[in-house]
Amino acid sequence: MEYVVPIKDIRKINEMKNILKKSSKRDYCLFVLGINTGIKAQDLLTLKVKDVWENEKPKEFLTIKNRKSGALVTHYLNVRVHEALHLYLDNGNLLPEDFLFRSRRDTQPITRQQAYRIINHAAREVGLDGNIGTHTLRKTFGYHAYRKGVAISILMSLFHHHSRSETLKYIGITEEEKNLIKVDVNL
Repeated sequence: MEYVVPIKDIRKINEMKNILKKSSKRDYCLFVLGINTGIKAQDLLTLKVKDVWENEKPKEFLTIKNRKSGALVTHYLNVRVHEALHLYLDNGNLLPEDFLFRSRRDTQPITRQQAYRIINHAAREVGLDGNIGTHTLRKTFGYHAYRKGVAISILMSLFHHHSRSETLKYIGITEEEKNLIKVDVNL
C-alpha cells in the first residue's frame, strides 16, 4: 500500500465536493462523511443506512465497533454530513438495512477499489498531485481537526496511535505547521 497524503487546501476540498456532487450524490456523501468524521474507509463502506439515518433524518452521532479491540467509537455527524445525507437519502430509494454506499450493480457496498477510483478521479480533476486514496479522507479529517485546535491527544486516541509524533506524521503536519495553530476562542 502506498503512503497517501491529506488534502490540505480547503479550496481543493470544495472543488472535489462540487465535482462529486455533480456526478453522484452517493460519492459526494462518501467523501463528505469521510473527511468530516475520520472513519476508516472499510468502516465507511460497511455502514448501513440505519447507522446514520433514523426517522427520516440524520443521526447526531454514529457509533462503530472497532474490529480489533471491540471498543465502541462514537463519531459526531456535523452539519456538512447532515446536508450530504439529506441530499443523498431524502429520495427514500434506500431502505434502513441497505448498505449506505451500495453498488449500482447489486445490493453489496462499493469496493475499496471503487472508492479509491472515485476519490482519486475527483482529486485528479481538481489538479491534486501526490498519492490520494481512500485513506486520504481520514488523514484530511485529522489534518484539519488539528489545524482547528483539536488536541493531539484526542486525535492520537481516535487513530489508535502511541505517540504525538506518530499522529503528527500521519496527518501530514510539518515542523513549520506545528507553530501556526490558532487557538481562537472568540468569546
